Amino acid sequence: MDELREIEIGLANNSSHLSCGPVKQIIKSVLNSLGLDVRRQKFNPDHTLLGLRKLPIKTIIDVGANTGQFAKNISRLFPDAELICFEPLPVPFRELETWARRKRRVHALNVAIGEAEMEMDMFYHVDHSTSSSLLASTDLNQRLFPFIQQQVKVPIRVTTLDTALNPLQVPIVPDILIKLDAQGYEDRILKGGPTSFGHAAACIVEVSVERLYKGQAGFKDLVVMLDGHGFEYVGNLSQSYAEDGHVIFFDALFIEQKHLDKLAT
Repeated sequence: MDELREIEIGLANNSSHLSCGPVKQIIKSVLNSLGLDVRRQKFNPDHTLLGLRKLPIKTIIDVGANTGQFAKNISRLFPDAELICFEPLPVPFRELETWARRKRRVHALNVAIGEAEMEMDMFYHVDHSTSSSLLASTDLNQRLFPFIQQQVKVPIRVTTLDTALNPLQVPIVPDILIKLDAQGYEDRILKGGPTSFGHAAACIVEVSVERLYKGQAGFKDLVVMLDGHGFEYVGNLSQSYAEDGHVIFFDALFIEQKHLDKLAT
């Protein structure tokens, strides 16, 4: 496998001989020759979340939760936060709901989030449910990821984020983090949640660089829309690469302007 894999090693500045220049360079050279890379934890976005961990996040809204992959990870970093997870597809939702029932602070809702109340067919990718979307996949998407070719349409209910959160008996306590992983549908979610995004401190958005879905939101459009809510783009938490090294999609972090100073302290 030609992909560059990363080994994350938290090297203390003064607690190991590995920090000695020559020895460190030899180790790095050997690992690089094996297709591995070594980084200090403090330089790893997966660990630092680009400073997001400095914010006192108390409510996390997970749109496109699937089986709870993101929710499980983020709940370990913010154990006191309430998690509200949205997943419209029945199969992954069952696993999400099973996990949520065991957690006092996790709430799972079987509905899609968009710009209006409606019924829609969702393209369910049978062998890879995380890439399922309310938008049809492009030919390029299927060439890049042939495992998404088996698809069926599943009828689902769509509501807006503001509508979905309003009747919940869950306190929406600031600071609020909103995560969007909706396979190109993120702009519609933003249109349907002005109040929700207006109260958020941070937002994580999956952005496709390649045209993976027909009618998908573009990065420029999302930046403009989030800027309208006072958010600034601060970097990428992760990126997915093609065989030639170019970026296919990435997870972007946006911080509301009033909270940027907290990241600098």
